[in-house]
Amino acid sequence: MHFLERARTEWLRQLGFNQSELKVLGTVFVVRDLNLKYIKPACLDDQLTVITHIEKVKKASLIMRQEIRLKADTDETSSDSQKILVAQVGIACLDAHSLKPKAMPKEISAHL
Repeated sequence: MHFLERARTEWLRQLGFNQSELKVLGTVFVVRDLNLKYIKPACLDDQLTVITHIEKVKKASLIMRQEIRLKADTDETSSDSQKILVAQVGIACLDAHSLKPKAMPKEISAHL
């Protein structure tokens, strides 16, 4: 699950948002629920790729689909890569101080 968490952080960073900065501004994202389907184990020294897609966006939450794949020698999203895990992740947007749900900042929801 560490790989999934890291991929979500990097995905948000690629959109131009740093989680530490968002927290200072009063917004945090937390995993609300998680559904994992393990397909095949990874082995030591396997190169892995995590693919993240947004499935649904609401005012204060979103649902992501993440896949962990064994990295293929060619394009990492090619049909040659083997899917080893699929996750559906519910993410909630919270006020960093009260930890109560809040609407996603417009700057972020505009990118989704």
